Amino acid sequence: MRAVVTTGDGHVELKRIDTPRCQSGEALVKVIAVAQNPTDWKTAVSCKARGNVLGCDFAGLIVEIGPDVPSGLRTIGQRVAGLTHGGIGPNGAFSEYVTVPAALTIVLPDRTSFEDAAQIPVACFTTCQALYQCLHLPTPLGGEHEQESVLIWSGSSATGYYAVQFAKLAGLHVITTSSPSNFKLMKDIGADEVYDYAPSHTPRRIFASTDGKLKHAMDCISQDRTPNQVSTALSKDGGTIATLLPYVSRTKGVRTEFILAYSIFGKAITVPFVYPAKQDHYDNAVKYAALISEVLHKHEVKPIPSKLFPHGLESVKDGFEYMQAGKVHGEKVTYRIADTPEL
Repeated sequence: MRAVVTTGDGHVELKRIDTPRCQSGEALVKVIAVAQNPTDWKTAVSCKARGNVLGCDFAGLIVEIGPDVPSGLRTIGQRVAGLTHGGIGPNGAFSEYVTVPAALTIVLPDRTSFEDAAQIPVACFTTCQALYQCLHLPTPLGGEHEQESVLIWSGSSATGYYAVQFAKLAGLHVITTSSPSNFKLMKDIGADEVYDYAPSHTPRRIFASTDGKLKHAMDCISQDRTPNQVSTALSKDGGTIATLLPYVSRTKGVRTEFILAYSIFGKAITVPFVYPAKQDHYDNAVKYAALISEVLHKHEVKPIPSKLFPHGLESVKDGFEYMQAGKVHGEKVTYRIADTPEL
């Protein structure tokens, strides 16, 4: 199959490699479209090994079901999306075929295109880890509950975009930040309050708006000023922040919990961070895959507009340069496998 692999010197190449084979509990997916994340180019730059397949987010069709997959869990030809820990071995999303634990695939409604679906897995699994595994907030499939407020810092980020929607679908009071140019977009996808992320007084405004009672936050940036900004917005009695990069809040009473999508596989991780194996994260992710599938079927979840690069996997080098140059704004870099020229 054709795949984008590391060269060991910070670059990538498109080449032919062996197609992966299903192991116990896995499904083989014929990849139709893939979406790009910052971790993809960062892994390519840092990886010193040759031949590791890059890419995490994918959507496609199940073409084979491996041993020990419960009967009826998934079927041949089913439209699914999923994620893999790309860049660390011979199995990655930027390829024609990928293997994935069958129970962690997201079943797609017919109305969702593969191009839109490819951006869902990393963002939505991370959203579920943050809102439910860390913050213990209600899901869109829960029953009636008392309305709670949640701050999603940077709702216009890829993960924040879905977190805002899932939080709103659960009936939460959603507070978010973005640049003023994205205020309308944030309101359109469900945010109740939107603040400019830049001014120093924004955390104080959020604190005042919530009467100093805000207990739950998700920091989708988790670096530079945001650790202090998000902590300052929370109650004087403290609260919990789900963070997408590891940090410890300096504010008394504020607890932080680092969320890493790769932990859904229940295995120990060394790249890009050292993270212990947690079986409960896999168990939770099985539930989250089913939850995300049901939410997509029941609700109109809005995708980030796709920016399709014209030559499929051959365009990944260009997509990396585009993202590294800081040109990605309100769009998701996406590639269709069928657009890839033959080698």
